[in-house]
Amino acid sequence: MNLEKSHKRIAKQVRKGFQGYPLISITYHGPSDSLATKVVVGFTAEEDAEMMTETFSTQSDIREDVAVQTTIIKIIDRSGAKSVSMDDGVQPL
Repeated sequence: MNLEKSHKRIAKQVRKGFQGYPLISITYHGPSDSLATKVVVGFTAEEDAEMMTETFSTQSDIREDVAVQTTIIKIIDRSGAKSVSMDDGVQPL
């Protein structure tokens, strides 16, 4: 899957808003607003359940890494997530 298609699929899921559980949350972290070197993908099965997380890191901008973006799509698809949320921008490390 190419990078642009991955970004569009993730954005489409985020735009739907909260549709119930399971919920996938995506948060990018980095040293500056223009560079994200880490992404944390969280999975919450039901309300008040503990969130399970998976973290991916790179030296370059992780938002431009095709393998990581494709993996996020696979996590969303395989988890059966009804909702996907993503923090705006890049959170400081």
